Amino acid sequence: MVNELDALLELLELKDERRTGWVFRGIEEPESVAAHTWGTALLCLLYADRAEGAVDRDRAISMALVHDLAEARTGDFATRADDESQRVSTEEKAALERDAIIDLLDPFRNRNCDTLSLWEEYEARQTPTAQFVKDMDLIDNCLQALAYEREDRYDEAETSDAFSRFDNLDEFFATAAPRIRTAIGDSLFETIRGRYEREIGRDCQL
Repeated sequence: MVNELDALLELLELKDERRTGWVFRGIEEPESVAAHTWGTALLCLLYADRAEGAVDRDRAISMALVHDLAEARTGDFATRADDESQRVSTEEKAALERDAIIDLLDPFRNRNCDTLSLWEEYEARQTPTAQFVKDMDLIDNCLQALAYEREDRYDEAETSDAFSRFDNLDEFFATAAPRIRTAIGDSLFETIRGRYEREIGRDCQL
């Protein structure tokens, strides 16, 4: 088990941990996991009041802040549109991240906080708040894909072969589409995807 200071130092490495999907796609200076976390938390702040069901905004923001903490230890496993393309199985990823988060949060277990339960609730996706946060996680990916497309920050020549069957940044939308579970998530997704398609000069659906 790590002590509190060492755990904090390891968790703060998320500021420099680059998002694997963008690296594979050849994005110039891709965002960090911590930047994605901030984007997800901001979306939770701005859209929780438009979500259906009993979504707790403050809990959603807290959940967004902890949802990728395990990646400080495991690194970022890029989610692929096709299950057979995953670097590790869903089960293996879940086990690795659970072991990491339990160890990293152990020094803080006596504090008056429920950080581990927030992470567990997010992973289970059983509550309206967890489902909303997951959708905002996916929406942040789509917004970032749109931003990178507008900024022309990716290089097809640098794209990993694992991503080569998708044009432009299409896979990030293909990955998100079947996973969205809320009405506000679906609405935001369709708006962002429409703008993305216009940016790349495409009229058809992905």
